This record gives sequence, C-alpha cells and structure tokens, in this order.
Amino acid sequence: MQSAETTTGSRASGLARLVEQLDQLGLSLPILACVALLALAPIFVSDEYILRLLIASLYFGSLAMCFDFTGGYINAVNFGFAGFVGLGSYAAALVAIHTGLGAWAGLLAAALATGLVGFFTGFLTLPLRGIYVSLMSWFVGMTLMALATAMVQVTRGARGLIVPPLYSSITTGGYLYILLGMSLVVYVLLRLVIRSRAGLAFRAIGQNFDAAQASGVNPTRYKLINFTISSAAGGLFGGFYAHYVGIVTPDIMSTGYTLEVMALSFIGGSGSLLGGVFAAFLLIPLFDSLKRLMEYRLIIYGMLLILVMIFYPAGLSGLYQVLIQKINRWKGKKIK
Repeated sequence: MQSAETTTGSRASGLARLVEQLDQLGLSLPILACVALLALAPIFVSDEYILRLLIASLYFGSLAMCFDFTGGYINAVNFGFAGFVGLGSYAAALVAIHTGLGAWAGLLAAALATGLVGFFTGFLTLPLRGIYVSLMSWFVGMTLMALATAMVQVTRGARGLIVPPLYSSITTGGYLYILLGMSLVVYVLLRLVIRSRAGLAFRAIGQNFDAAQASGVNPTRYKLINFTISSAAGGLFGGFYAHYVGIVTPDIMSTGYTLEVMALSFIGGSGSLLGGVFAAFLLIPLFDSLKRLMEYRLIIYGMLLILVMIFYPAGLSGLYQVLIQKINRWKGKKIK
C-alpha cells in the first residue's frame, strides 16, 4: 500500500516538474491547449476557407511576435520590418528556383539573409535613438523594396517570382502544421533569449537607455543581437509565405504590412510575444468576415492602436493577466 502511494506521489511530482519546465519555456496549459486545437483543426475541419484563415491568422500573429521582440523589449520600432520579411521571401524563392538544394534549404537561406541585414541595420542604428532608429530601419526596408522592383533580371520586378510549394503533395492542412511547428519553435527560442541575461539587458535598454549604459550594459552589443534575431525570425516566416502563396512580388515589402503587424503587436500587448498572436486570431477573421471593412483595415488598426496606447497600454495580454489573477484569487477563496 505504501509502495503504491509512493509511486503515485512520484508520478505526481514528476508531472508537476514537467508542467513547471514547460511553463518556464512559456508553454503554459492554456497555450498548449490552443496549440492542440490548431493541431486538431485539419483533422476535424475540411473547409479550405477556414484552414486558410487559420494560416493567415497564425502567419500575421507570428510576424507580430517577431516584431514585438524588438519593439516590446528594446523599445525600437522597426518600420522596415516588412522589407526584412520580403527579403526572406525572395531569398527562399531564389534558392528554390535556381538551386537543387530544396525548399527547406531556402527557408534556412531566408533566415540567414535577413539575419545578416538585421545585423547591418542594428549596426547603422548604433548611434541613434528613438524615432531615428525607426526612420533608419524604414529606410533599409524601402531600399530593399526598391531593389526588388529594380533588379528585374533577378526578381522579375513587379511581375514577381513563381515559387514551387514546399513539397509536391502538400495540402492546406500540411501548411498549417508546418507553420504551427515553426511558430512554436521560434516562440520557445525567443522566450529562452528573453529569460537569459540578454533578455534582462533588452529590458534595461528599453526602459532606460542611459541607466542601462551606466550600469554596465553594452547597448551596442545587445542592439545587434536583438535586431539580428528578430530579422532572422521574420525572414524565416517570409520564406514560408513564398512557398505557401506561390508568388513573391515587391508589394510584400510595403509599409502597410509593417503597420498591420505593428498594430497587432501593440494591440496584443507590447513585450508579451504572444499578445500579437491572439490579436491576429481575433482581428483577421473579423476583417475577413466583414469584407467591407477590409479596405479600411489599416485605418481601423490605427484607431485601435491609438485607443489601446491611450487607455490600456497592456493590451490583450494585460487583460489575460488580470483574468488569471482573478481566477487564482477566486480559487484561493474557494479553498479557504
């Protein structure tokens, strides 16, 4: 009897340790439940429209997560973010078209190319602060768009590049699984970086640049790290976009896409990583269901962004934290 109780207790403690370890990675039970729901969607949902809507929501939410890694932690808004994503799309497309390395090598090339440009952008913005960092990154993004339009021999200009799928027999559900896996891996990696010493330095730089520098934090080093990681992650998703949509044009680098991603990031909650993902799953299906609003979505995004920044800067992630605290207090009262 005692042995059975000991075995049960060890299993419970082992499960508790597993839950704690997953929570340290940012994979709490509610998040794992959402992942499970998305993973089950292709099994129980046969409607292509709904599956594509889920992919669009997860794609833009993942971009918002990458954007928030810079904007929410070192307080630097990358207005050229769409340019980096587009560069990843072109890098993946060119590798898939002109080499025999395969689509997966193209995704790696997309991450490497955008990571390199992110490092370069971080180097350019070293002496700059505030709005000047945003303007410089916007200039880099617009330069990438201009190059994609002008280099007709390589990119086919406005006609765009026709990109093969990731593999010949892939379905919409297959794309959802691939994107879900990519998003989960990138989220865990970003979460690990944030929980590391580098993450503490990011927060210090974002909250008070001068105080962080005076306390021994090297802003130069950590700005380069942050821009490189954020850009590489954005480029990776850009490479996925190229193979999923099947065509890449310079329009993907337009500032409008950056504004949409930025709005999702701040509406979801700056410095939360996953807030932008939940905002995407809330707003993108809403705009898609109300077709008349689609043309005005950037205006609506702007209005929502202003309202959130004025009245509730914590965004959706802040509401989630308040809800969790209330549930925990209610549980505590019930136990008493």
